[in-house]
Amino acid sequence: MSGSEPSSVAPSLVVETVATEDLGPLVPLLDRGHPLLWTRRGYGLVGHGEALRLEFTGPNRMTDAAAAWQRVVAAAAVTDPLPRTGTGLIAMGSFAFSDRSKQSSVLIVPSLVIGRDADQSWVTRIGVGSLPDSPVPPMQPYGHEFSVAPRPGALGPDEYRAAVATAVGRIRNRELSKVVLARDLVAQLPPEADLRRVIEALALGYRDCWTFSVDGFFGSSPETLVSVDKGSVSARVLAGSAARGSDERSDEDAATALATSSKDQDEHQFAVQNVLASLRKHSPNVTASEMPFTLKLPNLWHLASDVEGELTDGSTSLDLISSLHPTAAVAGTPTVDALRLIEELEPFDRGRFAGPVGWVGADGDGEWAVALRSAQVGADGTITAYAGAGIVAGSVPERELLETRMKFRPIVEALG
Repeated sequence: MSGSEPSSVAPSLVVETVATEDLGPLVPLLDRGHPLLWTRRGYGLVGHGEALRLEFTGPNRMTDAAAAWQRVVAAAAVTDPLPRTGTGLIAMGSFAFSDRSKQSSVLIVPSLVIGRDADQSWVTRIGVGSLPDSPVPPMQPYGHEFSVAPRPGALGPDEYRAAVATAVGRIRNRELSKVVLARDLVAQLPPEADLRRVIEALALGYRDCWTFSVDGFFGSSPETLVSVDKGSVSARVLAGSAARGSDERSDEDAATALATSSKDQDEHQFAVQNVLASLRKHSPNVTASEMPFTLKLPNLWHLASDVEGELTDGSTSLDLISSLHPTAAVAGTPTVDALRLIEELEPFDRGRFAGPVGWVGADGDGEWAVALRSAQVGADGTITAYAGAGIVAGSVPERELLETRMKFRPIVEALG
């Protein structure tokens, strides 16, 4: 089932979840060839195999995915004695940033799901017509250590500075208020590279982020696009960032400077208001933190705001990612003008970078992050990483370039 108009006929999936003893850390349980993962703080989901793969393209890719998922759920027979977050029928997904992207968007229903939360571990088996005989795979030793040497992609440092300068000029001419410009780094993986090493480095180094791996696309994102759980909706908006200090005093100074920066506060408010406006049609009482707070990550300080509300229209998490994407934090304001400028100034397809990545359950609940601090592995072993910065009237090209370098750090360091 693929394309922008998926078939209306859904396969009859058979699903069974059973409790199991704690199987320990999730990353060593990954399939080396096709790692499927969603984790934070050691908890989450690992997938093996593909009971069903759905692909979507074009401007309706997310609404098509929501409709296709409803058909899949309606045709499924689910046995789930543990109605917990992530049990039963689930799909793991990743969506392209742009309507025009050549990169497909996917929902993958694994044949085997291993889940773990603070109180329970479980295994879910999923098959078409009957349950597969899928044993839980043993932990496999990692392959040899490896490293790569990233090189500039289609938008190198000089070109990026020039693009930022152009964007600042457009903003000062009042053509738009903000645009997020990304650049890329490219490298070649050695033969037989074991990406589980890279994914583990991200999961351990950035425990408070969502570490994900879906269809060759992996990373650790600090930004929750949307989470839906039994009628409650939440999100975490990040916009505005600063490098961590080299010692305790300079680190405190960096956080204070970020919190009092008018440039970063303006950028942050664009992003918060954009998310609130997108969610109000589904949750009229949705609210944001009264004041943004500084969020500490290993490499950066971020300005952050939490958004919470109660859904009133029965929307699923897939419905909401369609409403929210792209946020001002990854596109700009106004959205249409920002996307137009991105297409003009970025000489590459972002693919799934800055798109929604996460999982959805049979009841529509799920967790989705904005796919930041991420990289895509191609069929030929080429790996492309992306990082962006929010450009407003007060942006300085060199500082924005340095911000992208900081944001590349998680992927570059994990790759050795």
